Amino acid sequence: MTETESNAYDVVVIGGGPVGENVADRTRAAGLTTAVVESELLGGECSYWACMPSKALLRPVIVQSDARRLPGLAQAVREPLDTPAVLARRDEFTSHWKDDGQVAWLEGTGADLYRGQGRLAGPRTVTVTGPDGTLTTLSARQAVVVSTGTRAQLPDLPGLAEVRPWTSREATSAKAAPGRLIVVGGGVVAAEMATAWQALGSRVTLLVRGKSLLNRMEPFAGELVAEALTEAGVDVRTGTSVESVTRENGTVVAVTGTGDRVEADEILFATGRVPHTDDIGLDTVGLEPGSWLDVDDTLRVTGTDWLYAVGDVNHRALLTHQGKYQARIAGAAIAARAAGSPLLDEPWDAHVATADHHAVPQVVFTEPEAAAVGLSLAEAERAGHRVRAVDVEFSSVAGAGLYGDGYTGRARMVVDLEDEVLRGVTFVGPGVGELIHSATVAVAGRVPISRLWHAVPSYPTLSEVWLRLLEAYRDN
Repeated sequence: MTETESNAYDVVVIGGGPVGENVADRTRAAGLTTAVVESELLGGECSYWACMPSKALLRPVIVQSDARRLPGLAQAVREPLDTPAVLARRDEFTSHWKDDGQVAWLEGTGADLYRGQGRLAGPRTVTVTGPDGTLTTLSARQAVVVSTGTRAQLPDLPGLAEVRPWTSREATSAKAAPGRLIVVGGGVVAAEMATAWQALGSRVTLLVRGKSLLNRMEPFAGELVAEALTEAGVDVRTGTSVESVTRENGTVVAVTGTGDRVEADEILFATGRVPHTDDIGLDTVGLEPGSWLDVDDTLRVTGTDWLYAVGDVNHRALLTHQGKYQARIAGAAIAARAAGSPLLDEPWDAHVATADHHAVPQVVFTEPEAAAVGLSLAEAERAGHRVRAVDVEFSSVAGAGLYGDGYTGRARMVVDLEDEVLRGVTFVGPGVGELIHSATVAVAGRVPISRLWHAVPSYPTLSEVWLRLLEAYRDN
């Protein structure tokens, strides 16, 4: 290994996923020279193995389900999905796992791309080991930003490596639908991939260690999604642990805690994420390799004045859109500090990621969709807020019936009784993903109930559920 060059920049970003790209975009817009280091494909997990391919797989499933609710159209969509066509469209959305377009975009910002493994080598210093083994040293005058994300966590089961299990990467990039698929987990990835592959022709068994799905949302979200998965043909087993896994003559055999044997062609473990920080040189700056990086609200790593961590790696909110929000905040904070400008660091100011604590939105693209922002009822109560939950069924909204026959869904708002603002909102039902931003604005803006009465929903749309929620709050 030979050192070929040493270059100085204002900012060096380790990790070129959507979060790292957004940091670079903001620092370049502020006039700071910026380098981005990426060991795989520029665009990261979201572009090639998570958000984009998973939603490309799920979109036809959701559209078909919606169509089957409409007389006059239901007969025309009786046939199964054309799985090869769905997979081909998925491939288009991943650019066939090539990053030429993303590279062109980054170059357009004026940032420099270094391909290879980036590692810290002391304060404000990053080394890049290129694909050919050459070593480049980058120094950062203002900041180093770690945005290396996470990777799938696999359980400690003997012989698991020989089974060749799927993680989220294999689940979103598979070239064909397995005849039988075991999905282990009860979170977003497990629920979405069970939804997708069941509709694409696999016979899916979903093994959930806990009592319900989507346990970070309101309980009814997981209940409604589980009911729909079961109706679609998924074998949903809650309270079920996996004790051992083997592959026998090509067949995967999972043995549960009750001794049941479940056979399949493939097994997907969607059992959590771990930070991608084990090989980025954290030990050279006094931090523990493999750890989550603790940050303040400007996204600066605790105990440093030059190191930032944005996105999943800081464990604040493992969502692409939230990481991109953090990137915008961090970029602005880095630019302000570099310019010697005042730091706007009060809650909701330009240089602090306040939404991470109070207004994180998420959509689960199952059928039905589940969408939430802010705190659930249980979270709000644990935090010591005096709150009240208001629930309504979407069947009370004319737009739901027009959306499709037999529309089933539920909405909840969690109201802070001290100042009558919303602490959280949850929607479950077809198409509700497009409703969640209105709730995000209400929660982030701390819009009082009295003012929400004047936000008139258009008739007849699903958004009229807001009026039903407000009426329910007033009348009880």
